[in-house]
Order: sequence, then structure tokens, then C-alpha cells
Amino acid sequence: MRCRHRVCKAVCRWFVVVLICSTPVVAHAGDDAEIELKTDIAYGTGGGEDLKLDLAMPKELDHPVPAIVAIHGGGWSQGERSDMHEVMKRAAKHGFVAATVSYRLAPEHRFPAQVEDVKCAVRYLRAHADELHIDPEQIGAFGISAGAHLAMMLGTLDSSDGMEGEGGNPDVSSKVQAVVSFVGPVNLVRTSYSDTQEQILEAFFGGKPLNKIADCRRASPIVYVNEGDAPMLLFFGTKDPLIDADQAYQIAEALTDAKVPGRVEMLLGAGHGWKGPELERTLESSWKFFDKQLKP
Repeated sequence: MRCRHRVCKAVCRWFVVVLICSTPVVAHAGDDAEIELKTDIAYGTGGGEDLKLDLAMPKELDHPVPAIVAIHGGGWSQGERSDMHEVMKRAAKHGFVAATVSYRLAPEHRFPAQVEDVKCAVRYLRAHADELHIDPEQIGAFGISAGAHLAMMLGTLDSSDGMEGEGGNPDVSSKVQAVVSFVGPVNLVRTSYSDTQEQILEAFFGGKPLNKIADCRRASPIVYVNEGDAPMLLFFGTKDPLIDADQAYQIAEALTDAKVPGRVEMLLGAGHGWKGPELERTLESSWKFFDKQLKP
């Protein structure tokens, strides 16, 4: 069982490592003079502890611009906001105020703690929009793997759906206006699960997923899709061992039926992440998508 748990962690973290180590597609340290960095900003509380984010913005910014919240992956049970620093810096170089956020991790903290925390982060950015030079009406979310799932929840959940939590700024909206997802699960309800899927979801929900179908459904972004939701750009791999390719068809149909604009792209032969030219291309597509949706 311990060996299987290590394998599960390795699979969950693989895409994060690829993203960090693919130096041709990320900002180089020498280019950081173009941006201003702020770290360890407390954005709210969860489970009796401070929740923190790091921030990057174009240097000498003096007017409001759209913001991007970058959310790390790791099966909701590992990872840290620094995993997304290069993405955050690159977003800032594209003219956004960008934040990477920490959130409570399973199994110590079960669903919906993770959703509550990222919603709290969006509320913080919106509540402090003036001082951070953020356009509060134009906030996007970018995530990978479990972080992509949380990004989609930010784009589909309405306040009436709950899961707002008590982290702070309760009177401020937590919904974002655009979402980019790299290999994020859209539907956690299945008739069967692989060993790795079961281990990840058991930690997330506190029980085997087949015994937690109500929670699986409540945690599925596809359940909340309706007209007026955030436009989405969603990437999937056809050989992903964690996210079945059928998920791409499910969410494409749901978004189409709800008249939500965007694009669902399947990378043939790709697994739970990719690198090299394909990573460069999909990241550039992400910035173009955010430009189109958040910079009218």
C-alpha cells in the first residue's frame, strides 16, 4: 500500500515538475526586473490557519488590469503555491496581476475546504482591487490537474451553490470570468475507479469514492455548468491515466448546451501533462485566451 501511495503521488506531481523544468517556456530569472513580486500575503483563514498567496504584477503599474489566479495541482493533497511561480511571472509579463495561492490539503482537510479556500482568494483580490491595480470585473483562473478542477469550480459555481466558506470578505463575489484548465477532472462520478483514482479521491473525500457518490457529484464542475458561466479553455490528453478522455466530450457537450463560449482541445497521445513545444503552444494559447476574454 505504501508503494502504491508513492506511485499515486508521483503521478499527481508529474505535470507540475514538467511545467517547472521546461525552461524554454518559462520566464528566466534575469527577466524578473520587468515585474514586481510580493510574497506571503495572507488572503484569509481556513481551518484556523492563515491562507497565503504570492503576487506578481508589471512593474510601476498605475492602472487597473485583469488578474489571474494560478492554482497548483497535486491531487488536492500535495503541492504548494511556489509550483506555479513561473506561470505567475509569465502572466505578469503578459500584463496581468497574477497570484499563486496556497489552499488546505487533504487528507487533513477534506472537500470542500480546497474549493472554499480558492474562492476566498478570489474574494480577497476583488476586495483589494484598488490597491492591487486589479480590474475586479475581469479575473481569470488557471490551474493544472487538481488545480484545474478548482479553477473550473471558480468558473461554474454561483453563490447559491454554496462552498463559499468563512475565510473572509463574505460580501464579495468569488466567481471568475475566464478559466484555463490543463488536465482537470470535470466529472468525479464513475461506476468504477482505478487504484490511483480511488486513492486520490479517498483522501479528498474521506472515504472510498463509490461510497461518496453524493460528494463526487457535488465536487464535479460539470454539475454547475449553466448559461453565463466563465468562458473556458480546457486541455486534455487522450492517454491520461488519471482523467479519462471521455471527460473532454462530457464537458464539451455541457458547455455547448449551456451556450458557454470556449474551446476543448484533446492532445493526441498525451498523458497527464506534456512538455516541450506542445507545452509552449498550449501556454501561449492560454495567454491569448485570457487576453480575448479579460481585455475587451
